[in-house]
Amino acid sequence: MNTRMRMRIRRSVLTAVAVVVTAFGQGNVPSNAVAHEDPAKIVQFLSSTISWYRQRAEEQKLANEPADLTFAQENARVADQVVQQAFQYARNDDQLQSKRQPGQQPQVQTSAQYQGLRQALQKVDQQIQDTESELQSDREKLTSAPSAKRQIIQATIQELQGELGLLNARHDALQAMADFVSSNGTGNRMGLREQIEELAHSVPAALSRAPVTNQSEATPESSSTVANLLAPKPPPSGVWGLSTDLIHLSGKRRSLKDVLSSTEALRKTADGLQAPLVGDLQNLIHQGDELFAAADTATPEGLAQQTRQLDALTAQFKQVTTTLLPLSKVGVLLGLYETTLRNWRDSVGDEERDDLRQLLLRLGLLAVAIALVFGIGEVWRRASFQYVHDARRRYQFLLLRRIVIWTAVVIIVVITFATQLGSVVTFAGLITAGVAVAMQNVITSIVGYFFLIGKYGLRVGDRVTISGVTGEVVEIGLVRIHLMELGGPGESQLSGRIVAFSNSIVFQPTAGIFKQIPGTNFVWHELKLTLASETDYHTAKERITKAVDAALANYRENIETQRRMVETNLSTVSAGELQPKVRLHYAASGIEATVRYPVEIEKATDIDDHLMRELLAAIEKEPRLKLISAEMPTAKVAG
Repeated sequence: MNTRMRMRIRRSVLTAVAVVVTAFGQGNVPSNAVAHEDPAKIVQFLSSTISWYRQRAEEQKLANEPADLTFAQENARVADQVVQQAFQYARNDDQLQSKRQPGQQPQVQTSAQYQGLRQALQKVDQQIQDTESELQSDREKLTSAPSAKRQIIQATIQELQGELGLLNARHDALQAMADFVSSNGTGNRMGLREQIEELAHSVPAALSRAPVTNQSEATPESSSTVANLLAPKPPPSGVWGLSTDLIHLSGKRRSLKDVLSSTEALRKTADGLQAPLVGDLQNLIHQGDELFAAADTATPEGLAQQTRQLDALTAQFKQVTTTLLPLSKVGVLLGLYETTLRNWRDSVGDEERDDLRQLLLRLGLLAVAIALVFGIGEVWRRASFQYVHDARRRYQFLLLRRIVIWTAVVIIVVITFATQLGSVVTFAGLITAGVAVAMQNVITSIVGYFFLIGKYGLRVGDRVTISGVTGEVVEIGLVRIHLMELGGPGESQLSGRIVAFSNSIVFQPTAGIFKQIPGTNFVWHELKLTLASETDYHTAKERITKAVDAALANYRENIETQRRMVETNLSTVSAGELQPKVRLHYAASGIEATVRYPVEIEKATDIDDHLMRELLAAIEKEPRLKLISAEMPTAKVAG
């Protein structure tokens, strides 16, 4: 009777434990349970867990704001527990397999190729640990480093992150090759226990040991993370800052999505490994039920045998539950990890949407401001055409309008895109210094433009002489002035060339700019005659003076009109009479007669021909004057 009572008690205990473990594991499991798990699947599960755990470095880089700190700390704690439970499950499963198959001993891999791969893996693992330690040290230095050294430390951190990525890639490649070598070849396999211990070398020792009740080992890292994130990042304010932050948040959200996908894949793998163990538990429970049913009608000898069988089932049940519980905890922890990642991803998505709304609002305000500026410019243009009738003044107003509009647009764009007002001042200072150095000549030309269009400045159509080039102004630009070159007799014929001068020529001391007085179009011409020394002085002067007066009589009225125009425009200056001047003097070659006279530019050639004919006719009169030489009329400065 006591034996039956003990069997009932064991039955109730087994049933209760089975319900708990099944609830921890999977709700629906296949009926055909596997006898034991393939060691290759366990090794693959451990490798996947380690690779997943190494994603923590990426998560730590994503946690760059105070709002991300809670998610990163929670995931760090859960990730440590996942690795610990995974190694505990693997070791317990190895013990379970060794007890199920006591006659089979694992064979050690002794090939030279595999040994070389293991040594290379150990070397890479050591390099990874050293690099991670150096990276963590530099991150701690970055928070307290002066601003002058922050850029150097930041560059070192980026370089170490690149090295860590390369080392992880090398480790994965070596690990895959080692797994391939260890899983191929009959009689040349490494036992499951040895493979587990080899994988344990690739993670910190605290994670490969059995889990402890407290998590004090993770506290230093969490504290350092808190220290790195104490200073909150100021919210972006400009379009450039919002765009940069939006791109950063989009990349963070994609990274979290990738981590979530790998976590879901690892959880499904853990769920798949639970199925055989839960099936084993169900088989053990079924066998126990059969023993319990047979115990009611068994003889004392049969009860003793059933007791021994039940003890064996109890031992097997404990071994299976010891293996299943860590794996079930892994599934629960990964579920918590997924929940944290989803909350983190949703938080980043909300922040991304807020930045996008602010960016669209600022771009809309930018478009409205620019449209308002151009609208005011259009009103300005219409007012200029309606109220400013002088073409020259209208052009100046339109040019000023163009400068004001584009200056306002540049200021609005700079203020909109700048993140802070201080950056606007810095940006403006740098731009001003750069423009002053790189565009010195252009700036000087722009300033010279305003000198050229002053009260006595140039207009299109004016006849000017610049640096010895005479021409008619055809265009006055903001940077350059263009002349249509004139040449030939009286410099009144087109040469067929357009000459361009920089407006900065007004500041050159050796370059002169000569133009007609406004409202006038005359120049002074000069010709020389040489008479024989025996010529009568008074007769020669009288004849030459009469010939000049006769030749210029038809043009005297126009010249007088221009004289009055000069006095009107230059009220403080007396222009004097624009009358021809004849001067004779004795020279070694004879008597030199110099005639200086004003001519209209358009009629200069005709006046010169007419005057030469009158002079030659006067010389041929009786008594005839002896002419030794004559020079053709040339343009001269009056004086």
